[in-house]
Amino acid sequence: MSRTFLILGGLLGTLAVAAGAFGSHILKRSLSAEVFAIFEVAARYHMYHSLALLGTAWAADRWPGRATTAAGYCFLAGTIVFSGSLYLLCLTDARWLGAVTPVGGLALIGGWLCLIAVAWRSRENGPGA
Repeated sequence: MSRTFLILGGLLGTLAVAAGAFGSHILKRSLSAEVFAIFEVAARYHMYHSLALLGTAWAADRWPGRATTAAGYCFLAGTIVFSGSLYLLCLTDARWLGAVTPVGGLALIGGWLCLIAVAWRSRENGPGA
């Protein structure tokens, strides 16, 4: 799983940089300040969770298991749903997408909770557990 999460984290990070550049160089001129602020939140969380997925790749090498795998998939799904819904909201003005965004946020929170569980379990079972 570590290789998969490393590849996916790298891909998401690449897309986050591209989205940020697209937003600041192209969209900033055509979006209102309020909508552009939403786009920036999407890009910021996109990058944060690309890095979280890279950290999960490291954790999967050190502490393989269901919780580590779940963390990676939660970060992946959460980033796609959270940031993706905000990107689409900004680009299409489909306001209903704002109702989808919290589902992605819950998945991101789930990823962090899974990593906490991995760390807690490794503390209880010793190094490499």
